[in-house]
Amino acid sequence: MFLNDTLALWSASIAPVMPPPLLATVAAEYAPIVLSGVLLTLVAIFIASKIGSEVAKRLDFPPVLGELVAGVIVGISALHLVIFPEGGLAATDSLLMNALQLLNNLSPTAIEAVFESQSEVISVLAELGVIILLFEIGLESDLRQLKAVGIQAVVVACVGVAVPFIAGTAGLMAIFHVAAIPAIFAGAALTATSIGITSKVLSELGQLKSTEGQIIVGAAVIDDVLGIIVLAVVASLAKTGEIDIANVIYLIVSATVFLIGSILLGGIFNQAFTAIVEKLETRGNVIIPAFVFAFFMAFLGNAIHLEAILGAFAAGLVLDESDARNELDELIKPIADVFVPIFFVTVGARADLGVLNPTVPENRAGLLIAVFLVAVAVVGKLVTGWGVFGKPGINRWAIGVGMIPRGEVGLVFAGIGSASGILSKPLQVSIIIMVILTTFLAPPFLRVAFGQTDKTIDPVESTSD
Repeated sequence: MFLNDTLALWSASIAPVMPPPLLATVAAEYAPIVLSGVLLTLVAIFIASKIGSEVAKRLDFPPVLGELVAGVIVGISALHLVIFPEGGLAATDSLLMNALQLLNNLSPTAIEAVFESQSEVISVLAELGVIILLFEIGLESDLRQLKAVGIQAVVVACVGVAVPFIAGTAGLMAIFHVAAIPAIFAGAALTATSIGITSKVLSELGQLKSTEGQIIVGAAVIDDVLGIIVLAVVASLAKTGEIDIANVIYLIVSATVFLIGSILLGGIFNQAFTAIVEKLETRGNVIIPAFVFAFFMAFLGNAIHLEAILGAFAAGLVLDESDARNELDELIKPIADVFVPIFFVTVGARADLGVLNPTVPENRAGLLIAVFLVAVAVVGKLVTGWGVFGKPGINRWAIGVGMIPRGEVGLVFAGIGSASGILSKPLQVSIIIMVILTTFLAPPFLRVAFGQTDKTIDPVESTSD
């Protein structure tokens, strides 16, 4: 989710106007209160996620949609139980922080520091959640089948980046007379795909190993890599007015080497993993080495300025072919059940539905632009299904719908653009609306798209196409 790279760029762009950090002076003194805030927030997240997923299941919707909606309810749009300091929010906006302040008689400065620290911890836990999710998705994927649809996935990803970017940028400049650099930034926000949301829905629908599911997952991974490159380009353009060619080339080469290298060396990794598991005799002999490998691969992805989730996904793909794969599948589920909901609830919690209020004057211009961006965002990804070739009878609608959700990735684009001063308020609002709608519309429509398939494609059959 672009976390380290984007936060670094974001911090660099707003550093001159940020106040001195408070955490260094008061966080240690109030560490027990920070822990209390984290624990209360996790209680709210887990209750919300479970209620949301259960309600969604009973209404015959994907449970992940219930977790997203539950996040909206406990987040900035409604109850203010789970909120974050991004966007100018303060501790006084949080009901949990107000309660902690009253219970512990904290000063305004101290509670702000507690709020910052608590938010950082929850954000890190959410990142761990999506890393674990992508590791689990990698384990559930079939590497042989993913290789079989590799070319189709590349084409789908390239179409899914190029079409919305070109259409969005050109449309903003021609129709709404937006300046070139803000239009390019907004167009870049349209290129993102939230692999976490889509892959979770595919898994819940039992379509992850279908041909369509494998194309979507493969394309979303490639789309993530392309998104990092696009972000690097627009961020450098925003800061200097020029594109850093050397950095773009580095990202392309490192991403290619990392992904292909991980797959090619999979046999060696598997042999080492199996040998270690056979020698260990205490509890955790399978799950601990697996997570060591997954987290190390995630670290490598981060270290070369890609994404941690790409490393975790690659680790899952590699271990999918190990002898302990079936046991590992069962062991990872309870861990994912704890961490993954944190990610989905926080995504919903960050979505401010207040930007949809037309009675606020500054939202009105953004709403008009948002209609255009949502249309481009949906159509620009739907057409990706027609980029698939050599697969007769493929469900092209399902592939297109699976690429639609922008999720937290789109919010990162909006945040960086806002912090750097590139995006006007109406343009920022329109991007946020686009992210919200594509994130929440995709899960139910993905279900409908697969429901229109005459027959579920057998993974064994699809590998032989």
